[in-house]
Amino acid sequence: MSVQVLSLLPLSVLVLLLCAVCGAGMGFSVVEETLQEKCVNLDTSQNLDGDGFYQDGDVIIGALINVHNLAATPDLSFTGKAELAPCLDTWSLCIDVFGRIIFYLCILKSFQENSVQWAQAIVFAVEEINRSPSLLPGVQLGYHVMDSCSRYPHSLMAAMSMISGGNKTCGTTRPAKVLIGDSSSTQSILLSRTLRPLQIAVVSYLASCPCLSDRQKYPNFFRTVPSDAYQARTMAQMAKRFGWTWVGAVVADNDYGRGAVQVFEEEIKGTGICLAFYHTLYREQLAKDVARAAATVQASSARVILVFSWYMDVEVFLLELIRRNVTDRLFLASEIWSTSTYVLANPQLYTIAKGTLGVALRSAPIPGFDAHLRQLHPAPYPDNEFLRTLWENTFGCRLMKSSSKAIQKALPLCSGRESLEGVHSQFTDTSQLTVTYNIYLAVYAAAHALHALLECTPQNNSDSQIKPKCSSPDNITPAQLLQYIGQVHFTTQLGEEFYFQDGSIPPVYNLVNWQRAPDGSLQYVSIGRVDGNQLIINECLYPCCAVLTACPVRRGKSVTVQVINFWSNSFRNECVPRETEFLSFRETMGITLVSVAISGAVITATVALIFLYHKSTPVVKANNSELSFLLLLSLKLCFLCSLVFVGQPSLWSCRIQQAAFGISFVLCISCILVKTIVVLFAFHSTRPGSSALIRWFGPGQQRGSVLVFTSVQVVICAIWLSVSPPSPHRNFGIQGSKVILECTVGSVVGFACVLGYIGFLAAVCFLLAFFARKLPDNFNEAKLITFSMLIFCAVWTAFVPAYVSSPGKYSIAVEIFAILASSFGLLFCIFIPKCYIILLKPENNTKRFLMGKA
Repeated sequence: MSVQVLSLLPLSVLVLLLCAVCGAGMGFSVVEETLQEKCVNLDTSQNLDGDGFYQDGDVIIGALINVHNLAATPDLSFTGKAELAPCLDTWSLCIDVFGRIIFYLCILKSFQENSVQWAQAIVFAVEEINRSPSLLPGVQLGYHVMDSCSRYPHSLMAAMSMISGGNKTCGTTRPAKVLIGDSSSTQSILLSRTLRPLQIAVVSYLASCPCLSDRQKYPNFFRTVPSDAYQARTMAQMAKRFGWTWVGAVVADNDYGRGAVQVFEEEIKGTGICLAFYHTLYREQLAKDVARAAATVQASSARVILVFSWYMDVEVFLLELIRRNVTDRLFLASEIWSTSTYVLANPQLYTIAKGTLGVALRSAPIPGFDAHLRQLHPAPYPDNEFLRTLWENTFGCRLMKSSSKAIQKALPLCSGRESLEGVHSQFTDTSQLTVTYNIYLAVYAAAHALHALLECTPQNNSDSQIKPKCSSPDNITPAQLLQYIGQVHFTTQLGEEFYFQDGSIPPVYNLVNWQRAPDGSLQYVSIGRVDGNQLIINECLYPCCAVLTACPVRRGKSVTVQVINFWSNSFRNECVPRETEFLSFRETMGITLVSVAISGAVITATVALIFLYHKSTPVVKANNSELSFLLLLSLKLCFLCSLVFVGQPSLWSCRIQQAAFGISFVLCISCILVKTIVVLFAFHSTRPGSSALIRWFGPGQQRGSVLVFTSVQVVICAIWLSVSPPSPHRNFGIQGSKVILECTVGSVVGFACVLGYIGFLAAVCFLLAFFARKLPDNFNEAKLITFSMLIFCAVWTAFVPAYVSSPGKYSIAVEIFAILASSFGLLFCIFIPKCYIILLKPENNTKRFLMGKA
């Protein structure tokens, strides 16, 4: 009976079948043979050389690939029929055999096709190098690839086997001079520490723990993948950019996961981002840890979850969340599962995983690799157990030299006409080569180091005491090759420079977003990249997503930002329009500011009516009543111009608001400045020989001065509006699901000139009024102007930092508040004392009293 058939049988039927086999004493040899072949071979006490393949050469490159993903298992050592104790009855034997069969079925289920593709990257690279006339001419590379089984005992034993040259036939092979692997950071740490005394280089293609960058602890470790420190920093940058302030974390309970969270926490310090919770997933007790983490996610208000774990563990975690009906979270995926077709292919995860944002290893094409995979056949590689197993699983037939001698006996023999040309699977998919390309680069790094060593090319090691013998590859020692690997520098076939920096390659990542494909499945779409410490999001996407996107302009011009006006709903299964936000007339803050502005305008108009009614009195006539009425008009315009800032920004409102604000305030300050000058001239004209001053600066000159001062601001505003005017802008970067409608200032220089000119006039006015504050008079208007300008300058000095630090609509509210506060300060300080005399102290409204002669 085939493994495929066994896996489809109900549990009860399988139990009865096995018990029938056991009870009848028939077929037991088949079960025993299979278990002894596979299960026992996977026990840590046995030699694992059978789980891999070997190709001889002048120099051997060892490699560890996790083709099988094993969890913790109980002791399954099997004694066999002859050693069974008499007290063991048929049912005990049945249960024992049943447990072993189930374990074997689990092993077959954990067979990973994509890992076989990784192994073939080594085969392809070695064959390509051996054909190259320029790289290692006259030297044939060989390889020894073994299964690490995703567990450190297997990985370590396989590594020791390769470097010692042992194999399963009790014969000898050439020892490996360099090891490529392992995929896990924890296993790579153990390998590096174990092989460090032997000075054997370990080049990993997936171990990304930041701890492995410590050259003092791991001088023999290298990797063709960036350190996770950069990946965690990228996720922190994304959280800052999109305003996520409450983030949870679920990570693998190993160096990979814990190191990533440590870097993430360091990056978010002082940014306002908090880590809501932090849970680990341990492979040995995955069910328990997954349940605990899912319960925390369910209870937490955090909607963004950082997940650093192996993709199979992530699938279990997501399925548990679905079982708890927790489907409204956004996941930040680490590189190990952000592009995993294993997770993407599960229809149960389509809802919960849609919208996932991930940091992915950069993918790159390998010329000729697709054709290599398509033309593969087990015949030229008789010792490649991975390829044989893949072939039998893919085509449902058995080879003459089958990968399992017993379970596969019921399968038909392969015809020999099977071909991978039309097969679509994880093994044949070369659209996104990430880990595969890293392995490919690792082989080439070893080859270039070996080439430099054999040619005795100087590698900046003039002080080295190691003098390689260049006559033959047989003279090479692992210590020599280790030195040259650390100094390797070459150009890849894609034209990119390759070198190690502190044992790692420079950080380059892709940013991906999981979106629904037209057929309803999930697919990941590239939305940007990370180059060094720079986060770049530069792809235009047709559906909505959780990020700001940008479209490149045609013909190589500069990049233009085009923002998507949609956002994912809480379930991330459809696009909804983003909520727009601006300072509205209908909200409480808008209503309050508008009410205060209108009140100020009404009070100003009331004061103007009072002055108009009492225009012939000394208080109104003093210091040019015409300027007083012009000042009241400008104050009314200052109050009313604040209304233009409220409401949805448009092209005309953005241009009018700043110009109206600038011109109104300059008109107001110009009137006050001229009144101050008049006060100074009036008192100085009482001195002998100075009577001509006040005659020279008469009403006409005063009106002209106001016109000149105001005209300068008009010119500034005209230039500003014609060169780089303010315009409406949709700000997506402050709050994720909201669009902040605001007016950009256009030219910062223009805006600064408008504020600077107002500040200049106010400063001059304040200084002149301050000098005139002690002039002899019962009603010295310079005192009132001094206090009013003091308030004005204080308000606008505080405005600048408050405006810059206020987000969105609150910056507009700050500017309106500054306009209203300064306008009320001028109105109350200058005109309320006069209204007090006019209305409440009419007996003091005389020329003698005002001149201090009463």
